[in-house]
Formats: sequence, C-alpha cells, structure tokens
Amino acid sequence: MSDSVGSISIDSYSMPRRSSSAATDGWIGMAGILEMPGIHSVRLAHSGVMTGERRYGDVWAPYYDEVYTEVDLNAIRMLEEYAGPERRMLELGIGTGRMALPLVHRGIDVVGVDESEAMVARLRSKPGGDRVSVVIGDFADVPVEGTFPLVYLGFNTLFCLLTQERQVDCFVGVAEHLDPGGRLVLECFVPDLVRYDGLGTRVGVGSLSPDGSHSYELAVHHAATQVIEAHNVRRLATGETVVLPTTIRYAWPSEIDLMARIAGLELEARWDWYDRRPFTDRSPAHVSVYRKP
Repeated sequence: MSDSVGSISIDSYSMPRRSSSAATDGWIGMAGILEMPGIHSVRLAHSGVMTGERRYGDVWAPYYDEVYTEVDLNAIRMLEEYAGPERRMLELGIGTGRMALPLVHRGIDVVGVDESEAMVARLRSKPGGDRVSVVIGDFADVPVEGTFPLVYLGFNTLFCLLTQERQVDCFVGVAEHLDPGGRLVLECFVPDLVRYDGLGTRVGVGSLSPDGSHSYELAVHHAATQVIEAHNVRRLATGETVVLPTTIRYAWPSEIDLMARIAGLELEARWDWYDRRPFTDRSPAHVSVYRKP
C-alpha cells in the first residue's frame, strides 16, 4: 500500500496515512501552521546500522520536516479529546514537534521526551516550540515527573526500541506515569512480511517526481528478532542524494496487547486510523487506546 502527498508516494511503513475521506480540509500542511526549515543542499553518506533513537534523530533531523509535511486533523482531535479537562499530555519520541505543536496551538500543555538534541533543536526553532517542556533522554525509561491523563506514542515510535525487553520497559514506565483512568494512544503499522523476498531483503521504489527527485528503500528483515534495517535513499531536486537509515523492531498487535497487560493496562479500543474506521484483517496500521484502571 502506498500513500500520496503531492508528488511524493511513500509506502506505509515510513509515511503517515491519509484519512479515507477525499476531502482535503481534514489535513493541514505543517507549513501552514509553523515555519518549516528547508532541506539542506548537502550530500550525506551514511552506511552504518542504526543503534537507537538518538542516531536516527540526528541523521534525520535536517530532512524530517521536508519528508513528513502533513498532519491528519483526526489525530489532533483524538489527542485533544483524550488530553481531558486537564488539557495535558506526554509525548514519547516528540522529535521536531510534528504532532505536538498543533496541539500546543490548541491550548494543550505538552511534555515531551526525545534522545535527539538535533530533533529537539528543530522543534525549538518553530513557533510555539518554547512552550513545550522536553526532557532529553531514552523514552523507554519515561524520564519525567508526575502523571498525565494521556501518553502518546505515534508513528511507529515504539518500534524504535530494538528489543522486546525495552518495549515492555516502556509500557511499564508509561503505566507509572498515567493518571488513574488515563490512556496511552499508540500508532503502529501492522507487519506485512510479504514485502520481503525469500532472503529477507527488499528493494522498493518510494517516489518519482517530474523534477527528477525520487526515493527508494533498501531493507533487510531479520525474522528471528523481528528487526528491520532499512536505508531510505533520496535524490533531491538539487541533484544531491541523501541516505536516511532506520532500524526498527516491529511487534504484532497481539504482542503489543500482551506488553500492555504486563504493565497493567487494558485495551479499550483499536481502530484502523485516527478517523476511527474499523480495524480489520486488511488494516495496514492500527491506532490502539490502552486505559489504566
């Protein structure tokens, strides 16, 4: 499955999905709300394997806001709803503020955690960025004080933790920082292993544009550990090429539910997307809501 944003078409493992509605008023371009930094005309050579969130953030920081330029208003509305009357939430892996800053502009008090100072610097450079309290640290440890009515882990962020143990640690930490009755909202893709050949490798075209820019993905799937190592290779309209690495450890919805149960959280709802369309056998992703009793 692929999704289109302008001339860009990226498959669903690395791109936020549009709502099923064809109407454009359900989507907001981040440039319409925030001042977005332009992509730098540089050549980045990077062939290493990702080892954690900080490395991901530091490499992606100059390009992230150009790759991911839109936010689904359905997501913002859902998070605003779950932030409750306190209008307060914690986002783990806050990054450049793609989700947090629209919520700040709606009057939500957002606290964030991220390991990448480069990503957080991008957040700070945007209008409203100074209104977000950010802790630099490993989000698996949930290194904040106090409790919240809502904790948010969006856009496959849980999968940046590369072992099952660390993913469970994250759920336990989230549970400790939720108010009674508070909720964890989690967005993840549903693994689709037919994407990989018999050797566990994948080469896929992501986009082709009239200006000569294009992107493609090189990936290796390690079935025993549920780890995927990928390089997102992008040729820019300037003629420069950047290599953006990602390593994730995916988990199936049933495995994620078990992690939540270990932490004392209950699955309250699961949808295909933020517009609350039903989750089915064919859903490429899920938005799951877990409640602390």
